[in-house]
Amino acid sequence: MAVPTVSELGSIRDLIRFAVTRFSRAPLFFGHGQPDAFDEACFLVLRHLRLPLDRTDFFLDARLSHDEVQDLLGLIDRRVEQRLPAAYLIGEAWLQGYRFSVDARVIVPRSFIAELLKEDLAPWIADAGAVTSILDLCTGSACLAIIAADAFPNARVDAVDLSAEALQVAAQNVDEYGLQERIRLHRSDLFAALPSQRYDLILCNPPYVTELAMSRLPGEYLHEPAAALVAGPDGLDIVRRVMAAAPQYLSPDGLLVVEVGDGRAEVERQFPHLPFTWASTSGGDDMVFVIGAQDLPS
Repeated sequence: MAVPTVSELGSIRDLIRFAVTRFSRAPLFFGHGQPDAFDEACFLVLRHLRLPLDRTDFFLDARLSHDEVQDLLGLIDRRVEQRLPAAYLIGEAWLQGYRFSVDARVIVPRSFIAELLKEDLAPWIADAGAVTSILDLCTGSACLAIIAADAFPNARVDAVDLSAEALQVAAQNVDEYGLQERIRLHRSDLFAALPSQRYDLILCNPPYVTELAMSRLPGEYLHEPAAALVAGPDGLDIVRRVMAAAPQYLSPDGLLVVEVGDGRAEVERQFPHLPFTWASTSGGDDMVFVIGAQDLPS
């Protein structure tokens, strides 16, 4: 496809149209927040220009400077040629209306648990104000920790990750939301470096990609930290460890919420006697399980 000259692409509408065409003709995968080429193009163009996504029509015919067009053409080219997720190209991602700074030190924020937090984990939690302690395991960018702190205003949140680089990004996001007094970041291999404490709620969106699936992922995922994605032959290496230790860290009426991707069948095979509840999300009814402390083996 011939690259047009800067003079041929003068408006935001022109750049979005051009990006949609390039993205549609390329073997791209849209799995990091935007569902298709059009939404990806709007996201990349508008957010690079720091324009709101919900007022697209207002800005479509705005004229762009020569440098703005050049910069956007470069980003569009990198998206196609390098298969870089758009979130990495512009340094931000959005999840359930929350903005997070991101780069290749963390996976792009995406979790069906975020949908449940937006509803205060109803019906499993009846009183959001009664939740005073939360643990977010495998926090990455701290996206779930931040959304949880917003959903449960009386809670202090411990957010844990093994990656020092991920925690640098998490600290930036915690600072941007002004939550330094409520969210504590810990470098820890799950529970290993945590003080002895009981939590009303433990969240975990762990690595859960199987080794076989990892070898078949689209190129966009290969830019993300592999350690944040793959979890052994069956994808449950981390989940098993969480299940084994969680009873020691949950309060008597505490709740464990874990995302497992498409691993429901394997979870139920390995834990056949546990009464999991599978939450309904936009991804289906087999992505996230919820289980109470009283239903976990001591």
